[in-house]
Amino acid sequence: MTKTTSLLLIHFSFYTIFLLLFSHANSKLNAEEQAILLNLKQHWQNPQPLRHWTPSNSVSHCYWPEITCTDGSVTGISLPNMTITGTVPPFICDLNNLTAIDLSYNYMTSNGFPTAFYNCSKLVNLDVSQNNFVGKVPDDIHRMAGLRQLNIGGNGFSGNIPASIGRLTELRILKLFACQFNGSFPPEIGNLSNLERLELAYMTTIMPARLPLEFTKLKKLKYLWMAGSSLVGEIPDTIGEMVALEHLDLSRNNLSGNIPSSLFMLKNLSKVFLYINQLSGEIPRVAEALNINVLDLSENDFTGSIPDDFERLTKLSGLSLFFNQLSGKIPDSIGRLPELINLKLFNNNLSGTLPPDLGRYSMLEEFLVLSNKLTGHLPQHLGDNGRLTRVEVSDNNLSGQLPKSLGSCNNLIILRVENNRFSGNIPSGLWTLLSLCKLLLSNNSFTGELPERLSRNLSRLEMSHNKFSGNIPAGLTALPLLTALLLDQNQFSGSLPSHFLSWKSLTTLHLSRNAISGQIPEEFGSLPRLTDLDLSENQLSGQIPLQLGLLKQLDSLNLSSNHLIGKIPNEFENDAFAGSFLNNPRLCANSPSLNIPKCNSKPQNSSKISSTFLASIIGLVIAILLVSAASFFVIRNYLKKKHGLDIKWELTPFQRLNFTESDILPGIIENNVIGSGGSGKVYRVVVNPPREIVAVKRIMNNKRLEQKLEKQFLAEVKILSSIQHTNIVKLRCCIFNDHSKLLVYEYLENRSLDLWLHGESARGSPILAVVGSYGYIAPEYAHTTRVNEKIDVYSFGVILLELTTGRKACDGDEYTSLAEWAWRHFQEGRYVVDACLDEVVKELCYLDEMYGVFELGIICTGPSPLTRPSMKEVLKVLLRCNDQTLVYGEKNTHATLTSTV
Repeated sequence: MTKTTSLLLIHFSFYTIFLLLFSHANSKLNAEEQAILLNLKQHWQNPQPLRHWTPSNSVSHCYWPEITCTDGSVTGISLPNMTITGTVPPFICDLNNLTAIDLSYNYMTSNGFPTAFYNCSKLVNLDVSQNNFVGKVPDDIHRMAGLRQLNIGGNGFSGNIPASIGRLTELRILKLFACQFNGSFPPEIGNLSNLERLELAYMTTIMPARLPLEFTKLKKLKYLWMAGSSLVGEIPDTIGEMVALEHLDLSRNNLSGNIPSSLFMLKNLSKVFLYINQLSGEIPRVAEALNINVLDLSENDFTGSIPDDFERLTKLSGLSLFFNQLSGKIPDSIGRLPELINLKLFNNNLSGTLPPDLGRYSMLEEFLVLSNKLTGHLPQHLGDNGRLTRVEVSDNNLSGQLPKSLGSCNNLIILRVENNRFSGNIPSGLWTLLSLCKLLLSNNSFTGELPERLSRNLSRLEMSHNKFSGNIPAGLTALPLLTALLLDQNQFSGSLPSHFLSWKSLTTLHLSRNAISGQIPEEFGSLPRLTDLDLSENQLSGQIPLQLGLLKQLDSLNLSSNHLIGKIPNEFENDAFAGSFLNNPRLCANSPSLNIPKCNSKPQNSSKISSTFLASIIGLVIAILLVSAASFFVIRNYLKKKHGLDIKWELTPFQRLNFTESDILPGIIENNVIGSGGSGKVYRVVVNPPREIVAVKRIMNNKRLEQKLEKQFLAEVKILSSIQHTNIVKLRCCIFNDHSKLLVYEYLENRSLDLWLHGESARGSPILAVVGSYGYIAPEYAHTTRVNEKIDVYSFGVILLELTTGRKACDGDEYTSLAEWAWRHFQEGRYVVDACLDEVVKELCYLDEMYGVFELGIICTGPSPLTRPSMKEVLKVLLRCNDQTLVYGEKNTHATLTSTV
């Protein structure tokens, strides 16, 4: 054997031994890491989404989708939205090669920041956001020296933000948003020289303070988000030194003073959000910030004019300057910006004519300049690109005809031109645009007739105080989504249409001050939601249809100044309708408060009932009583046998009762079923005497379900018997024997909430926010088992999300509730949320309002009770959303919700 061959054999032997040792070590490591992961699963009480984590010698844990491995060893754990509860165990760092951990959007708890992570020596990325962690972040957090990304936002962390965070010099991303810190922003954050993204938004408990000057030393920072964080004072001039800055959001604060001109020296700046502050002075010229894509300076106190060098912002897609005090002319150059999509300049003091090229070169979708002092015509090219969705120019001094190009905007949802001096005919194509929901033309000088065919998606048609003429077409009554129709103060004539079967949503109908003749159609009485009806100052004749008295929702009625005759319906004989019937000389009433003549009260002739006929009636009644008495005992015995009245029942009361089990059991019949589900049926039972109505849930006797239903029965009894809460149905008593279990609740006349939100309920349980209603329960309830206002707010927030998405509380996705699902989509932005909203309601053209209510639902379902508003604050927001100015879009959603809460 040669020397070379010998060397080769030695090398091969060493290599073989090395492979065997490596394989053995790798196998041992694999087993150890899998054991640690399985212990994690057990520590977190085996959450359902991790059911595929099972011991296996053949399939490595590296193939589990939540696990990332490098060279056969675990380097990453990604467990967002896994419904994990409990704490972070120290042994998580026994996975020695961990570099990334994501436990976000769960229900994990701890008193203070989980210091167990300190032992993960190689940790680079840590995300524990959107959990239930509370307490302080320790001063020695700098021990995690290798961190590049740290996200602890959306928790209940309190106390001071530790200055030692400034010693995590490797950080690229730092997210502390929406916590309960109550100190100030440590200037030491300015020492994080490698930081690229800083999120300190929505810290409503933080001490009011200026933007730390030290932050402007962050030369690599691209993204700064400090919205809603109690900032005061001026934006420092040194902000122009943040040369890498691309995204700046300082909205919803109390910043004052001018915008420093140095801000618009930043060449990389693309998005600037400074809305809802107290900034003043003139808007700076563009200078070097030519890459700005979105500029939102709305709801401040800016004065002066719009800088004419905005024409240099060739990448600008969104410009929002509304609710300021800007004056002067809108620069013509803005109409030539090629990327412009949204232009919102409403509620200022702008004057002069509109840029003539608006819509000619850009992809304009939203054009909102209402409530200014603008004159002249609308640009003829405004609708050329066909992408317009909203045109709102009301409350100006605009004149002339509407551009014909608007009639070809197939995406147009809202057109508001009221309170101007427009004239001429409406472009013919406009009436039938399928997308059109709101057409508001009031207080102009439009002429022409209404076409027979209009868009079936119209929800509001307002044409008051114009010069429209002709008959009111029958096609107008075929609009199923219409809620308001205002045609008053025009020149309409002829009689009213008589078929209104499609007007099931109509609440407001104003036809006053026209020349309408004929009779009032009795079909008006079939409009179930009508609250406001004004037919005054026309030429209507005949009697008032008795069917109008069927309008139970009607609270405003005006039929004055017509030619009506006869007696008014009895339902209107009260002070609430004083003035509703004036100047109809031949009308009369019995009530003097209506200020119309009193009707003659001559008794009507009535035929006497013959004594023979009366005797026959009495005899028949006696016969019926005798038959009933004879049948009583037979029926009683039958019912006792059928319903088990001869079986021994036990009744356990939780309140003072006026009935016993013998009053309840006869009502457990099929005709009384009001709901059903997997556990049984719910019955509406009338207890006689004393005519009390209760809801009875019967737990079915099924051997396969016996153990599960026994637990459910005991759980409902335990919880509901102990809770005294105005929003939770009360459990009156329970009745049971060896074969059946009955839960007797107070009866809710309007049936279950689930029925009204989603149609017929398949759950069959009258319980809300408790057992059988997964998705409504706040995450902290599992730990506290106490019902309080913040748990109420959470449940109400879920209902708001149900209303806006059309989904049920438990319908998020496979593993998450609706609240979690909604928050995840909310994080992705407005366009993603819009796609998630209920298509049926979106057809009613309330997209902005829906988004506002959706956002309020997000706020109410915050994971930390401390971040949720009170119900008083929620009501305040909803009342503001109901304001007419909001309904029509003058205020953006961002101006009303989180800031109010």
